[in-house]
Amino acid sequence: MKKSRITKIYDSKAFWAIVSLLVSLAIWVYVTSVESDETSLTFRNVPVELVGEDALRNSKNMVVSDLETSSVTVELTGPRRLISSWSSLDLKACVDVSKLSRASYTSQQFYIAFPDGADTSKVSVTRKTPDGINFVVSRIVSKSIPVRGSFDGSLKSGFTAEAPVFEPSTITVTGPEHYIREVSYAWVSFGAEDVESTLKMDSGFVLMNEDGEACDTTGFTYSDEIITATLPLLLVKEVPLAVDIIPGAGATTENTKVRIVPESITLAGDSALLGGLNKIVLDTIDLTEFTSTFAQSYTIPLDNQLRNLTGVSEATVSVEIVGLETRTFKVKNFSCINVSDGFEAFIISESIDVVIRGIADHLNQLKGENIRAVADLADYDQSAGQFMPAVKIMVDGFTDVGALGTNTISIEIRKASADTPPTPVVTPEATPVSVTTAESAAITEAVMAETRNLDQGEVQGEQ
Repeated sequence: MKKSRITKIYDSKAFWAIVSLLVSLAIWVYVTSVESDETSLTFRNVPVELVGEDALRNSKNMVVSDLETSSVTVELTGPRRLISSWSSLDLKACVDVSKLSRASYTSQQFYIAFPDGADTSKVSVTRKTPDGINFVVSRIVSKSIPVRGSFDGSLKSGFTAEAPVFEPSTITVTGPEHYIREVSYAWVSFGAEDVESTLKMDSGFVLMNEDGEACDTTGFTYSDEIITATLPLLLVKEVPLAVDIIPGAGATTENTKVRIVPESITLAGDSALLGGLNKIVLDTIDLTEFTSTFAQSYTIPLDNQLRNLTGVSEATVSVEIVGLETRTFKVKNFSCINVSDGFEAFIISESIDVVIRGIADHLNQLKGENIRAVADLADYDQSAGQFMPAVKIMVDGFTDVGALGTNTISIEIRKASADTPPTPVVTPEATPVSVTTAESAAITEAVMAETRNLDQGEVQGEQ
C-alpha cells in the first residue's frame, strides 16, 4: 500500500512541478548571491599605453620618451564573477598626453581601461602601483650626421683598397631633442672574403656618439635607412723605371752602363690601366750629347688615376760609357746638299774642331782627311743670307766611331745669276766650284748611303 502511494506520488505531475519550482528557486538564490558577491583582485604587469601621442606630435611638435615603466600593478574591487574573468592583458593603464604643452620631465596619472562591453559600473580601482607614470616630453628636432664605416673582410693578394665610399654620405635623423643631441655619426660595417674587384653592397647602420658608443634611438626616424657602401679596389704592381737610349758616336747599349735609383716603384690603380704598364720611361738619352758620363734627376711621370705607393716622386739616372776614348780633329772637308734650284751656297768656314769618340785603336788610325762635314740645306728652301746650319759628320772607313755634340758651319746662300751655273760650293781660298744638278744628286745619294751605313753599324752595335 505504501509503495503504491509513493509510486503514485512520483508519477504525479504536481509533484514534479513542485520539485522544479524548488530547484529553480535554489538556483536563483545562488546566482543572485554570486552576482552580488564583491571581491578584490590584484592585477600585475598591466601594460601602460600612451593616448594622444599623434596629437602631441602634430600640434605641438613634441614626443614622449624615457618612459620609466612599461607596466603597473592595480587592485580592482567589484563583482567576483566579473573581475575574476579578467587577466592583466585585458586591462590597460592609459596616460593621456595630448594636452601636454611644454618639454619637460613629468609625472602623469593614469586610468584603467577595461575590456570593451564589460559593465564596470560596480568596479573600482582600490590601489595602484606606482601612483603615476614618469616620462620626458621632448621637442622633435632633426640633425644631419656623416656616414662613416669600415670594411670587415679580406682582400685577395695583389690588391689594395682605398677608403670606403658611402652613398648617401650624410643622413638626417629626426627624434627627441635630448637623444638627438648625443648622436655624432652613423656607422656602417660591411665586408666579404677574398675580394678581388670593387665591392658594392647595401647595409644598415648604427648611430654612435662621439665616444664611439651606440646611441638610444627611441622614437627616431631617418631620411635614409639603407646605405650603399663601396670599397674601391686597386691592382698593386711593381713597375720598373727605364730610359730609352739613342746610340751614336761609337757608343751603344753594349758599352753603356745605365743606373736608375730607384729601379722601380710600386703602383696601385685600376687593372685596365695598370695591367698593361710594364715600364715607366723617364727620358730618351742621346749618347752623342755627352762624352763619357751623364747624370740627371727626373720627376716620375704618372697618370693621375694611379697611386704611387712607394711615395718616391723623383728618380736619378746616371749613364757611363766605358771602353771608349775621344779625340779632337780639325775638319776642313765641307759640302752642302739639297741646295734649292735658283740658289747657290758659299761655305764661309775654313775648318771646325770635331770631337770623335771610339775605341783607341780606331782613333789612332783616323786622320782628319777621313772626316767630312755635310750640311743639308733642304730646310733653307727660299732663304738667302748667311746661316749656320748643323752638319752631319761622316767618318769614312770606320763604322764604330762618331762625332759628339752638334757641329755647325757658316755659309752664305745667294740667288743664282742667270749666267751662273747653279749650286756652287766654295771655300774662301778656293775658286768657286760649280756643282751641276746631277753632281749634287750624286753627292746627296753618297751622303745618304753613308748615313745608312752608319745607322746600320749602330744598330748592329746595339744587337
